[in-house]
Amino acid sequence: MANTLTGLIPVIYKAMNKTARELTGSILAVQQNRQDMNGVETAAKDQTVRIPIAPATSLESITPGATPADSGDQVMTYTDIVMDQFYAAPIRWQGEEQLSLGSQYEDVLQQQFEQAFRAFGNAIETDLCELYKYGSRAYGTAGTTPFASSLADAAQAKKILDDNGCPQGDRSMIINTTAGVKMRSLASLNADYAAGTDQTLRQGTLLPLMGFDVKESAQIQTHTKGTATGFDANGGEPAGETTIVVDGSDSGTILAGDVVTWVGDTNKYLVTSATASGAATGNIVIGKPGLKATLADTVEGTIGDSYTANMFFHRNAIVLATRRPVGGDAAVDEMIVTDPFTGLSYRVARYPQYMRNKIEIQLLWGVKVIKPEFIGVLLG
Repeated sequence: MANTLTGLIPVIYKAMNKTARELTGSILAVQQNRQDMNGVETAAKDQTVRIPIAPATSLESITPGATPADSGDQVMTYTDIVMDQFYAAPIRWQGEEQLSLGSQYEDVLQQQFEQAFRAFGNAIETDLCELYKYGSRAYGTAGTTPFASSLADAAQAKKILDDNGCPQGDRSMIINTTAGVKMRSLASLNADYAAGTDQTLRQGTLLPLMGFDVKESAQIQTHTKGTATGFDANGGEPAGETTIVVDGSDSGTILAGDVVTWVGDTNKYLVTSATASGAATGNIVIGKPGLKATLADTVEGTIGDSYTANMFFHRNAIVLATRRPVGGDAAVDEMIVTDPFTGLSYRVARYPQYMRNKIEIQLLWGVKVIKPEFIGVLLG
């Protein structure tokens, strides 16, 4: 092994350049709170990073006078991100093993770093894609891949975010490769005169679409629905309500991520949590902004089929907080490696052992939805 990790910089960055651009579309699409941001540097493992959220503002009439109105105070809300993902990717070599490889050693070491960064990318991407269940609403048909014949699915996704008051710009749509195939097969994207470019036809590039930066992810999740049937609203709820009391069901469970519809309302709501199951009365909590229409007493709800959870969201809807672990351990050498593509910074540390050396690539992170009204699911 090199006496210092500095000698490994070219190897590490060659490995990073090969792995940072795999199908991890969500990492670049969400808001990142890194080591240098918003208190992340002081949050130890299993501690929280607090993200402030400003409330909605009410307008007031202007009344001319000697002084402006005594108003403007607001009560800030917040959400906490738990920094609970604490991992290392280990690489260990004996001196004799290194010697036996000769000139091939550096190539093998580069491949080991490639696999380490790939593992981190996939783990973080999975955590982000699992947040689908905390969105507001869904669109599409469960079990049917979107973009089968047109771009109408993207237009409907845009409508959901627009209706929820989501800002324009910085919107992303993260789909799996099956949906990507359908999109690339559309004649409107493959015709130069219609798409305005030949990138989709020649290179397979997914273009910005309906205000979304479309990206693919290998970690898009599949949701298996709960088994509850025949649950009714208990007392009814007004439009905008997110907590719905139900009288239990004939049998089965209601799970986070289930898509619920109510008779007379065509909207597909995402369940974020539920206390109702079986015949027990309890609550179903749906994502903000809640019900789009008044829900009357005794109206029956239905859980939709299992689905593939393609996502669309605004950057500020999801936070990825990352921090490199603090040293002070048995490492005799360490360095910070920042991926210029994703902005993620890793600690790389070397630990000498008897007749061998161990290198670890380390990272601490947490993820959280902070604006559920700015997230939706495109069913597949």
